[in-house]
Amino acid sequence: MSSTLNHAQLISNSQSSNESSLAQVVINTRPVERAAALTDHLQAAGLTVVEIPMLTLQSRPTTEQDMTLMRQWLAGDYKALVIVSPTAAASGLAVWQALERERQAQNNDNDDERKDIEIKALQAPSYLIAVGEATASVLNNAKIEASNYQVLQPHMANNEGMLAMPEIERLQAGDKLLVWRGLGGRRLLVDTLLARGVHIDSIAWYERIMPVDAMAQYEQWLQGFLARNGMQDTSASQPKPIVVVSSGTAFEHWESIVRAVAEKALEQETVREIPAILPYELSDFAYVVLGERLANMVAEQQLSYWRVEDLAPATILAAIHAKAC
Repeated sequence: MSSTLNHAQLISNSQSSNESSLAQVVINTRPVERAAALTDHLQAAGLTVVEIPMLTLQSRPTTEQDMTLMRQWLAGDYKALVIVSPTAAASGLAVWQALERERQAQNNDNDDERKDIEIKALQAPSYLIAVGEATASVLNNAKIEASNYQVLQPHMANNEGMLAMPEIERLQAGDKLLVWRGLGGRRLLVDTLLARGVHIDSIAWYERIMPVDAMAQYEQWLQGFLARNGMQDTSASQPKPIVVVSSGTAFEHWESIVRAVAEKALEQETVREIPAILPYELSDFAYVVLGERLANMVAEQQLSYWRVEDLAPATILAAIHAKAC
């Protein structure tokens, strides 16, 4: 079972079925540094929220190739810069500021003054496009200057929303676009713009890995969840736990953990031990997933899900309420 809701539909649905969502368990798999706003919003609505991050963000060493791309961008070689996450924005800004200090130092012959260079403003050499409000906030707080400058955002943080932006729509063969992102993150725009002849470069400032304690956290939660329900199949007595997943990598990590824990439980049964937990499968959960690519991954496994087009807490809450209907 699947469904796709736009933001307006989700907000409307969130105003109904309050009662049915009170017993709903929601598993928030977002990274620790991005989970709090969603958890707080869902808890305020009366839901039981469990944080089991499927990703942790780890900085990557900045390579000489990365620095070359940054210098080319600052020289005006790119029509626009797309920043896909707050972490990418913060990492890129740090290097941008370092390059600005380097430039000012080279232009300053006074050794005493050179030691105390302060970045009062950054000159943006191209359009800056932030995917999401949190990413835009990082940029807006950075004291960036440009003619008629503003941090641009798509109406919807997905391929369709990005492609509808005039700054992206008018890119043509031979134009260049730079992307700040995380390794293995969403490849926004890439296929469509490459087909149009646009040259795309990207800098992966960080990578997303599975937290070392992710499996232990899942096992601990599942033991408690089943204990509260008498180690019985809970599908008839209460809604399936809902898992909020925002990326394909997070879903792959979730899938591997659920399968590994289920196999462990089955092995205990084989040797006639009392299993610590029942072999819960992927299908014992329902899912709220972001975007078309992730929805297709979940649909391929015939799992029950709602697809959303943004990660606003209100959007996700409305999807959960709709799921509970």
